[in-house]
Amino acid sequence: MMHSRRDFLQYSALIGASAITAPLAGFAGISQQKKLGVALVGLGGYATRQLAPALQQTQHIELRGIVTGTPSKIPQWVEKYRIPEKNIYNYETFDRIADNKDIDVVYIVLPNSMHAEYTIRAAKAGKHVICEKPMAVNVREGQAMIDACKKAGRQLAIGYRLHYDPFHLEMMRLSREKTFGEVKLVEASDGFRAGDPNQWRLKRALSGGGPLMDVGIYAIQGARYTVGMEPAWVSAQEFPKTDPQKFRDVEESLSWQLHFPNGAIANSFSTYITNVNRLYAAAEKGWFEINNAFGYAGQQGRTSAGPMTFTHINQQAAHMDGVAKAILENRPNNVPGEEGLRDMKVIEAIYASIAAGGKQVKIS
Repeated sequence: MMHSRRDFLQYSALIGASAITAPLAGFAGISQQKKLGVALVGLGGYATRQLAPALQQTQHIELRGIVTGTPSKIPQWVEKYRIPEKNIYNYETFDRIADNKDIDVVYIVLPNSMHAEYTIRAAKAGKHVICEKPMAVNVREGQAMIDACKKAGRQLAIGYRLHYDPFHLEMMRLSREKTFGEVKLVEASDGFRAGDPNQWRLKRALSGGGPLMDVGIYAIQGARYTVGMEPAWVSAQEFPKTDPQKFRDVEESLSWQLHFPNGAIANSFSTYITNVNRLYAAAEKGWFEINNAFGYAGQQGRTSAGPMTFTHINQQAAHMDGVAKAILENRPNNVPGEEGLRDMKVIEAIYASIAAGGKQVKIS
């Protein structure tokens, strides 16, 4: 666990050294003939619209398999991506993937409540795992996932694409190098209007919670790597619901305040009723921010000294190539299960504070 600024800065330096390279720039020292094969587990919107297209831009990992419980989806994936029949699985036959040498990595893109089960099953099958965020629905499950991958000698990476985005890497650098002095305040918020009332995100049994689990976790991440250390305490509040029927099973909107050991504060808000998407840091001698901070593209960065000017990248491609590079080089990846577990501990503390009427709760 990273309990000190020094530990966090060492971690951020590792990210900056390796992840800043976009996938199209190539990775030195790795054979261009070697590509890992990945199977996408769950063919919902994110796998269909973001991950599969991104895998057409990667250099060190490629789409070779799919796992789906909806047979009607298979023909279009076979036609578009030339998936061999032997690399197609459903949830009952998933464990047979252990015998498939084409598949090195599985990417879990299922509802949150299924992350732990399929991560553990994939590890037992001898596959490396990328698991979408949040890694699990509670700390206990997250730890079990880490333990299973370690026991199997396989890597576990979480779907934190922003650790490979140049704008977010710049937020880390500005904090790490104290360009504007010590960061004192962070404002990090993420939310959107949730549409379909029947979607799995609004069902606690599948999602584990509402906007906090879905997009609020990006705000937690942003605050942690922008301040540059782990928060010690949290206070949180849930707001009255404007649509109690639609959000009967999960929270609609909530806010929280993270308290860091150096005295810095992070104020955050997450919601399913309006669009908000910002990461802002105020330091001793200036400020820096990203608008559209947590989106898939279109980041706009500024500092009190001028604009951030970076080329926009395909975040998903950079993320998957970065994880593949770590596996090929036999070194830890930049977004390990332990990183996901830290967020789960903050999330549990946020819910505990809400249950306690907003009282300050220590983060374990």
